[in-house]
Amino acid sequence: MSIERPKVAIIGLGFGAEFIPIYQRHPNANMAAICQRTQSTLDEIGDKYGVAKRYNDYDALLADPDIDAVHINTAIPDHAAHTIAALKAGKHVACTVPMATSVEDCRQIVELCQETGLKYMMMETVVYSREYLYVKELYDKGEMGKLQFFRSSHVQDMGGWPTYWEGLPPMHNGTHAISPTLSHNAL
Repeated sequence: MSIERPKVAIIGLGFGAEFIPIYQRHPNANMAAICQRTQSTLDEIGDKYGVAKRYNDYDALLADPDIDAVHINTAIPDHAAHTIAALKAGKHVACTVPMATSVEDCRQIVELCQETGLKYMMMETVVYSREYLYVKELYDKGEMGKLQFFRSSHVQDMGGWPTYWEGLPPMHNGTHAISPTLSHNAL
């Protein structure tokens, strides 16, 4: 990304609101706007974190020339459509997992990035968790010996999460368990 301090907008303020203070403190990012359909939630979160620029229409946010990147935290079935729209609008994208729910949508996202030169990051946050980073530190120090077998699991209390999560196919819920295992090459 050639932008020195990209102006980031967060869409989806349930889980997404947790990222606002991270962007606000990050020296290489500018927390520029938030987007949420429900006006009362938009105003509550905007007031809480002091974010002045607020949208309850995603298309209006994408039309804003001052926004360089969007961080998508919407429902899983909407990830691909929101990502594709952002890339077509000339915005860099960070999106919570999973990237999409079909191979075709994943392919379209990759192709759009190749065509436009825009950046896409799938925000698999577990590989940045303190537990994972601690194990990685032990491995880097040589305190674990030679790894011959690696397995991971992820147990999550779904209380308070949107009810649609319980009906999702297992492939949509496994990213937090699979990503540390797949990223073992980073160990």
